Amino acid sequence: MSSESQSKKAADSAPYDTKAQGITDSDMQALSRSPGIRLAKLMGVHLLVALLVLSLFAAAVSWSVVSGLGIASALSVATGALAGITLSTLIHEWFHYAGARYAGASFTVPKKLGLFLYDWHFDKNDQHQFLIMSVAGSVGGFLSLLFLWYAVPADNWGGAALRAGVIASIVFAALVEWPVVRQVRRGADPMMELANIPGRLRRCFVIAGAVGIFATLYFGA
Repeated sequence: MSSESQSKKAADSAPYDTKAQGITDSDMQALSRSPGIRLAKLMGVHLLVALLVLSLFAAAVSWSVVSGLGIASALSVATGALAGITLSTLIHEWFHYAGARYAGASFTVPKKLGLFLYDWHFDKNDQHQFLIMSVAGSVGGFLSLLFLWYAVPADNWGGAALRAGVIASIVFAALVEWPVVRQVRRGADPMMELANIPGRLRRCFVIAGAVGIFATLYFGA
């Protein structure tokens, strides 16, 4: 092999040099901090979480159906409720984000990975934008119920728990958010109304939990 061919082969196999392409370390860091990249990371994490809870649910239901063991049925109920709550919550949050984008609201995508997709700029957004963003989340919750209602049959205790988990998640979100929406429609300040949420969270949990238990018994009967 000629020296020219060897040089060409070595060049082709050499690692990609970003600096040689005019891309500096600061450019790469700026790219990693861009809102689009952060949002893509959040989407990836949320998809992985959704796949995880669905996989756990499917495995538990399969074990329950095949074995008929009580512990398997109990696990299918637990994973079904977890899957229903998780999926409904994720869809709810992504519809909040879609509502914020549709309203042309000002926000930033958080740097840390978590459930929430944006930090709302209260000083730059008006009440109308806040209401659109808020209502969009509720729309997402109801659509998640419609989708999972037909996608996952409630012909076993696991399926019943999943359906009940979605309903409980919607009830919890409604108890937390709808009073805020009602007051903001009357002219209240969104930030002040959101500050009142922690005081009623326990009551919301209790009511949503009771609804979830009742719905599980109803669909599983």
